[in-house]
Amino acid sequence: MDNRRDLLKLGAAAFTTAIFTGNVKGANDRVRVSFIGVGRQGQGNMGSAMGHPDVEVVSVCDVYQPNLEKAVARSARGPQGPGTLPAAKGIKDFREVLADKSVDAVCIATPDHWHAYMAVEACKAGKDVYVEKPASVTIDEGRKMVQAARKYNRVVQVGTQQRSGIHFQKATELVKQGAIGKVTFCRTFNYGNGNPEGIGNPADAAAPSDLDWNMWLGPAPERPFNKNRFGMDPNAFSHFRWFWDYAGGMMTDWGVHVLDIVQMAFDELPPKAVTALGGKYQIKDNRETPDTLQVTYEYSNGMIATYENRMFNGNALYGGPLAGKTYGTVFHGDKGTIFVDRANYTVFPEKGSSLTETIVQSSNNHGKDHWRNFLDCIKSRKKPVSDIEIGHRSTSTALLGNISLRSGLRVDWNGATETAAQPQIKQYLERKYRKPWELKV
Repeated sequence: MDNRRDLLKLGAAAFTTAIFTGNVKGANDRVRVSFIGVGRQGQGNMGSAMGHPDVEVVSVCDVYQPNLEKAVARSARGPQGPGTLPAAKGIKDFREVLADKSVDAVCIATPDHWHAYMAVEACKAGKDVYVEKPASVTIDEGRKMVQAARKYNRVVQVGTQQRSGIHFQKATELVKQGAIGKVTFCRTFNYGNGNPEGIGNPADAAAPSDLDWNMWLGPAPERPFNKNRFGMDPNAFSHFRWFWDYAGGMMTDWGVHVLDIVQMAFDELPPKAVTALGGKYQIKDNRETPDTLQVTYEYSNGMIATYENRMFNGNALYGGPLAGKTYGTVFHGDKGTIFVDRANYTVFPEKGSSLTETIVQSSNNHGKDHWRNFLDCIKSRKKPVSDIEIGHRSTSTALLGNISLRSGLRVDWNGATETAAQPQIKQYLERKYRKPWELKV
């Protein structure tokens, strides 16, 4: 390819097969969906889903009464096809949702430690599933989610919605087709500069009366209520993600997104070796996950990828069209570099290359289109763009970073058997569920 026109032509051709578009028969051909976990992310999913006329919100479910009330009210907003459908039913126990035979699909946007159990049980109950990322908190859980989807013939979409972004599809197709030459290094990152006091150090206390704390904990270890473990914050996404019992910090919260694009470009190739360094170096709150982290991945195709997170310096060391970028995925080839985030992708030529610097803006709503893909696949029974196998592999890549960090070991990984050469790693691949919960396919 000699010029900008060739790049754009390749990009336009590349993404056309990435999103399956089914035949929606009409507004009355509705998919009846229940939303389990309706905090900030769950209600965001509701908004994306309700943007499609063939979605009916049957019920919403949460163990925290204020979230439940907000979601019930939101469910009745605006037309969902001809006229306006009534408000959804509010439910506190997700098992009531799974027992409802009128529900076609569920959206699981609970804290991460519930994802695997609820998804597997939903598959067993005959529901299709949209489950937020990370798919799971251990690699063993994720594999069981794949097994359940296949055993019960369910459509399971993971909420790595960047895969439905047209410009992400164009950028990764350029990498696949060699537009920037041989790629030997990828960088993924999240940078920011926050307050060292962070989320503070509240003492353990009695749970509020409008929260079922025991049900919130579910399969996680029994702990006294702590405001930060619960993590509800009107100005931020919930802070539960900073505690190992429930999640994996920035590595699994944002690292999954940016590493997922590396996975996308290289057809879900698993890393063969992983090393990580990091810790709580400046943050003073009671979170457990690091404020500074660097993970290095080695792949069998002769490539290194890194994930970097820092909380106390937001300088990405980029200028020009990338000035101010604080997150993204970068592919470095011998002919050029591609940077991509949710706003655009940019091609930078190497010196002497025939490539031309090119910027391509995002042209679609990837959150809404991710739901469109899920709904179409419910009807066609095709695998969605972020099928659970794909989502599991991207989640596993992020989880391996945390495993290396927490174990202090280099992880030599066999992606085919999902085992490590180091026997000490096995304890991090699965977790024990608190009774009476049991993950069983």
